[in-house]
Amino acid sequence: MKLTSTQVERALNQFEAEAIPDSHPVIPQLQKLFGDHTYFIDNNGLNIVEPTDSNQQDAELGLVVNLANWNDSTPRNLEPREPEPTNIVVKLGTAH
Repeated sequence: MKLTSTQVERALNQFEAEAIPDSHPVIPQLQKLFGDHTYFIDNNGLNIVEPTDSNQQDAELGLVVNLANWNDSTPRNLEPREPEPTNIVVKLGTAH
């Protein structure tokens, strides 16, 4: 899911991560591997936000999904994995 700048800001206010800018040179590689998303890096690795079915009819929610974990080597590298949903749900905005 590609997020708007407002949605990115809202997501970052709800979980500790850093958004990778679309202009970053790694973005084309990530898009080739995982598709067109807004990517976030945190202490666990590489994440995206996917829309979730919400019981809250007044809110647009997204589920943080982990795509790659940091390995233990130096320098640290990301190791891709099967996408794994986390327990982090962020409110991206109000439902339309």
